Amino acid sequence: MFCVEVSDHIMIAHSLPRPVFGPAQGLHGATYAVDAAFFARDLDADGLAVDIGLALEILREVLQPLNYQNLDELEAFRGAITTTEFIAHHLFEAIRAALQAGRAGEGGRRIVRLRVRLTETPNASAAYEADL
Repeated sequence: MFCVEVSDHIMIAHSLPRPVFGPAQGLHGATYAVDAAFFARDLDADGLAVDIGLALEILREVLQPLNYQNLDELEAFRGAITTTEFIAHHLFEAIRAALQAGRAGEGGRRIVRLRVRLTETPNASAAYEADL
């Protein structure tokens, strides 16, 4: 399987209001390195799984509404516990929608699997991965 992976980052604020989260129950900031991996079984006539520039544009577009935002204040997340895992799934669904809308051009139709990984520290990350 071929894989094209692109990266960017976001800075967010949020709280995780449950005792299990200890000090993270209060409002705090996080900077996430975000990687999106696009998997294809074959390449096009130009040797591409997906256009890397378009993949990067999609990632930047889905991150933009979250960047420098307090997730606790966003309507889309009202009542949600915005763990790293939850955000990874949210971004996965946004990228899936962009692929389905044709934002990755012809190559987007070759994508059969997608993984979104958020790295919070050099030692900790979470991801959501699934077939499309």
